[in-house]
Amino acid sequence: MDIRPIDDEYSVSGQITVEDLDQIKALGFKSIVCHRPDGESPDQTPFGVIEARAKELGLEVTQVPVGPMGVTEEAVQGMVDALDEFPRPMLGYCRSGARSTAIYQKTHHIRG
Repeated sequence: MDIRPIDDEYSVSGQITVEDLDQIKALGFKSIVCHRPDGESPDQTPFGVIEARAKELGLEVTQVPVGPMGVTEEAVQGMVDALDEFPRPMLGYCRSGARSTAIYQKTHHIRG
């Protein structure tokens, strides 16, 4: 797991596993946003599996998928909602962290 901080409130990572969640919690993250659609890759951990364990650990978690259409207006609004509602620091993840970074950057003009 390669966590890269974007700022004090938000970091990104490539695909995480259920086994990573204890470390994510120990690092102080309070919420997680998945930007990867389920079924994108056969080796990817389904969001529902990540979600169940994250909730057991007391982490807030949601999925705001960014698929082949790229970062859509709907996805940006979903990310704005997550940032407004969930505690931080927040970890966003996708396959490599690129989509999680891009969608976060596109929220700045909305959130100020």
